[in-house]
Amino acid sequence: MALEMRDRCERCETATLPADAPARICSYECTFCVPCSAAMWDVCPNCSGELVARPRRQAAA
Repeated sequence: MALEMRDRCERCETATLPADAPARICSYECTFCVPCSAAMWDVCPNCSGELVARPRRQAAA
């Protein structure tokens, strides 16, 4: 089962997050840019879960 690689931060909605960009996710795959995650102390506002580094995928050629 693959992760859903969302392409926008759920907090600021302005950060574009391609599959190879750094981002933070919780266990429910809520996705945030690094600055928003840091501002929220790496705690997901939706489920109160820990936000961790999202694995990166190679950009499609």
